[in-house]
Amino acid sequence: MNAATATTRRTKERKRGSDQKQGAIEPVLRVRNLEVTYFTDAGRARALDDVTFSLRPGEKLGIVGESGSGKSTLALAMMRMIKPPGRIEGGEVFVGGTDLMALGDRAMREARLGKISYIPQGAMNSLNPVMRIGAQMEDAVRAHMPDEKKPQIVERCMAALKSVDLARSAFRMFPHELSGGMKQRVCIAIGILLQPQVIIADEPTSALDVVTQRQVMETIDRVQKQINAAVILIGHDMGLMAQFVDKVAVMYAGRLVEVATVRDMFTGPRHPYAKALISCLPNLDNKGVFQGIPGLAPSLLRLPAGCTFHPRCAEVMDRCRVKRPDAETLSDDRVVTCHLYSGNTKK
Repeated sequence: MNAATATTRRTKERKRGSDQKQGAIEPVLRVRNLEVTYFTDAGRARALDDVTFSLRPGEKLGIVGESGSGKSTLALAMMRMIKPPGRIEGGEVFVGGTDLMALGDRAMREARLGKISYIPQGAMNSLNPVMRIGAQMEDAVRAHMPDEKKPQIVERCMAALKSVDLARSAFRMFPHELSGGMKQRVCIAIGILLQPQVIIADEPTSALDVVTQRQVMETIDRVQKQINAAVILIGHDMGLMAQFVDKVAVMYAGRLVEVATVRDMFTGPRHPYAKALISCLPNLDNKGVFQGIPGLAPSLLRLPAGCTFHPRCAEVMDRCRVKRPDAETLSDDRVVTCHLYSGNTKK
């Protein structure tokens, strides 16, 4: 074997070892073909339409889109918290090796907080106003660990409060004694009490000032790294997304129209709707000029035929009006649902 052949062989072995190492990190969250429908007096509204994505441990995904695009419905569906007239009509949500959609009611209650947790939008509405913070945290632990002794439960709660930069005195306080940012951090503390594998944060900074927003986001970022959980961040603030997430998913009318790394999304979005969203962001080159997306998001009760975005799309083609586009995998980190890329799926 000559030197050139040996070098080539070592290079191939290193590449193969690197590929095996990357492939060893299995997704902790796998959502497949998730569908949610609301049955109303006015008709049938499909709020989630064939949603599919995955996340690895420690990865952060930001979900963006206009109001009514299905972001919060996706979060509630993953938690199995869709209430009538809504119904989960199909799909799978695997956390680790467990399909949450196949669990019974009791097993699903144990999975909430234990495997997957939800930090709700508007902490002031999610905490019980007549119970002390500590009592609410203890209830959450006791529901999952009925045999745990009180001193161990209290210590677990104190550790969670410390991890979100709250003093031990907050344990004895009522929600009205805390500021908005402190209440939001209490919700984060409750969400990580049992060290879940997946954390869903539904617009956790929507009612906070910009300084407190950053503090809350840094708290989520820090505790996520401590427990190596996958995080889904739902929101409208593209600036926050750019700073805190690894991947961005754009939703429109119940579908994921593009999923890409945060760098690729902000430097080269592919889907026309993602391009329009990014172009709406203010920048120093066009000071004082604000650009919007023409038209309105469609009613879920009366979705247009073909691609649901075609009435507002600047790159619309004839087939967009009649044929629904399929999701095209352009690379390992980019999926686009658009006819512009039909046939470009990575082999």
